[in-house]
Amino acid sequence: MLAVFKRELFSFLNSLMAYITIGIFLLACGLMFWFFPDTSILEYGYAEMDGFFSLVPYLFMFLISAICMRSFAEERREGTYVLLATRPLTVMQIIAAKYLACVVLVVFALLPTLVYYYSISQLGMPKGNIDTGAVIGSYIGLFLLGSAFAAIGIFASSITKNQVIAFAVSVFLCFFAYAGFNAVSKIAGFAAVENMLSNLGIAEHYQSISRGVLDSRDVVYFLSFVTLFLGFTKLTLGGRKW
Repeated sequence: MLAVFKRELFSFLNSLMAYITIGIFLLACGLMFWFFPDTSILEYGYAEMDGFFSLVPYLFMFLISAICMRSFAEERREGTYVLLATRPLTVMQIIAAKYLACVVLVVFALLPTLVYYYSISQLGMPKGNIDTGAVIGSYIGLFLLGSAFAAIGIFASSITKNQVIAFAVSVFLCFFAYAGFNAVSKIAGFAAVENMLSNLGIAEHYQSISRGVLDSRDVVYFLSFVTLFLGFTKLTLGGRKW
């Protein structure tokens, strides 16, 4: 399992695609956070990162889908999954190894954004005038959100040989899981179950953690979400005749 994890991680890091994908993500974050008037922290004038943490989930949909789209789609296209399956590993161990490699890449993409926290802390009046607890909670929320999106991306990659289709399916599922349930709950016909539908969506739990309060119910939700989609991936791979 460790060998599969290393192979997946280093094959991505050794490709130009990794640096282009993460570079575009960081560039988009930087432009939105510092330069675009509607989202710039300099225009906003307050030492907080709420705007950043509300924008990143939408950028994550594309970043993580791009990272995960090759996981199984490329194996199927090149016919190398059969060789991988002959190793002394269960299907779930192969899935877990690829999933963890994608999560590590998401963490790599997030680490440079810590510079934003330091910059705002220095720009605040007085220096250090920023709610560190809320920032820590929001980064934990982003990590859990990224883990959930990675599970969706792995699943999308397992259902097709085409990486572009896997990317498109992953972006759609990530968007619906994040914002779709909340949008559906606002429809007049669903008023009676509005709270239930809203709680099914990722956004409700992500925003709860971003307030700086780490509720066990939110953590259990994300763990259950990841387990569900990795289970779907296992069903997809296990029921396929290679």
